Amino acid sequence: MKIYIRNMACESCKVVVKEALVKLNLHPLKVELGLAEIKEDLTDAKKEKLDHIINKVGLEIVESKGGILIEKIKNHCQAYVVSEKHIKVNISEYLSEKLERDYNYLSNVFSEVELSTIVHYINLLKVERAKEMILFEDHNLTEIAHKLNFNNLSAFSTQFKKITGHNPTHFKNLKNKRRLAIQELTKKKQ
Repeated sequence: MKIYIRNMACESCKVVVKEALVKLNLHPLKVELGLAEIKEDLTDAKKEKLDHIINKVGLEIVESKGGILIEKIKNHCQAYVVSEKHIKVNISEYLSEKLERDYNYLSNVFSEVELSTIVHYINLLKVERAKEMILFEDHNLTEIAHKLNFNNLSAFSTQFKKITGHNPTHFKNLKNKRRLAIQELTKKKQ
């Protein structure tokens, strides 16, 4: 049986869901972003318990067809953004192919439910990924723009500032200042 789960965004979410299933004596066959597949049927009582457990970390079971489709769109958008291989098609072609639906239909459903466009959601994901890359990886801004499939550094900077209120260089400098502040605290302690 397939169980669709909203807000799964990382490996930790998969672990939480898998542990919750095992705790309820259910046998997970696979756990992916937005989806858990179990060997047996899910009773109403166990579904309620599972939902209660995963709600504690911001996850929830999705039951409506529209909600399930939205989660599939979000999961494919995440895969599109974090893919290490450059996906050679644009997001509309990618989603249409993956979900075997017309992009206009997918876009309309997404916009109605999320009150935002798929393109805006993709840009939010790209900026969040860019922030991770700035904070935890050693890439210059041009490399980050390229890895996230922006046309150029200017387009990346514009989108970054639009979403965060800061340009990427300012954000990177804040990181450096934070590191200096921690170093200063360490020096004063000695």
